[in-house]
Amino acid sequence: MKTTTPNLRSILLVDDDHANNFINSIFINQLGLDVKVNIALNGEEALRFINDSFVGPCLLILDIHMPVMDGWGFLKRYESSIPQEIKDKIVIVMITVSTDETDKAKAKKNPYVSRYMQKPLSDLKFQRLIKKYF
Repeated sequence: MKTTTPNLRSILLVDDDHANNFINSIFINQLGLDVKVNIALNGEEALRFINDSFVGPCLLILDIHMPVMDGWGFLKRYESSIPQEIKDKIVIVMITVSTDETDKAKAKKNPYVSRYMQKPLSDLKFQRLIKKYF
């Protein structure tokens, strides 16, 4: 856990569901935050975004089940390809509709996942996440 709480500068929504991304963007906008909201439709796009356009500190909302590269694939590549100084500025929250306890246990064991949450998110859930980590 970080000892200081940085000011949130960006949120990266990583989900292949356009409706979820749209709704989550609305929830975030309702909070009146001065943050940039970015969207990646899979883990590969998210890694490319982090490498090319990262603005931190960042809250990264990561879905588990996506085509091209799922959340687990993202985490594996994230660990090996993203510099630690960038990782230190990212809080990853894994989200899913899955009720599989194996997913939950796997997420909790991953050192880069700060939180595991069930979909759907809400403005209140975003507010609590931001208050806790930023």
